[in-house]
Amino acid sequence: MGRSYRELIAWQKGMKLVAEIYEATQRFPSEERYGLTNQLPRASVSVPSNIAEGQARFSQKEFHHFLSQARGSLVETETQLLIARNLKYLQPAKADIPLAAAEELGSTDWTDRLNQEPRGVSRSGFTEN
Repeated sequence: MGRSYRELIAWQKGMKLVAEIYEATQRFPSEERYGLTNQLPRASVSVPSNIAEGQARFSQKEFHHFLSQARGSLVETETQLLIARNLKYLQPAKADIPLAAAEELGSTDWTDRLNQEPRGVSRSGFTEN
């Protein structure tokens, strides 16, 4: 497929989301160690991982399959963040940061997220040099 997955806008935003999730789950209660504290990072890690794996495939069909998997993981991450907020594991203001990142990443058609970005990014979704 050509260029590196690291240049994909969606992958970059997915990586940012992962960091925010790890930071947020550090404050979860110890009894959640095998629950949301474990599951939330796993779901969020799947987002950029699937984008990268799809980019490494040889066909657009395979790429879109992995984007679909990444989108599912993104919705899973958002749902688990909402659960954590409802259970008061995260204060609303603390939950808003990763929720906003997840919403930004998923707010448009997924392929548009790869293909459209203001300034400095080509229509292919890669940063311009």
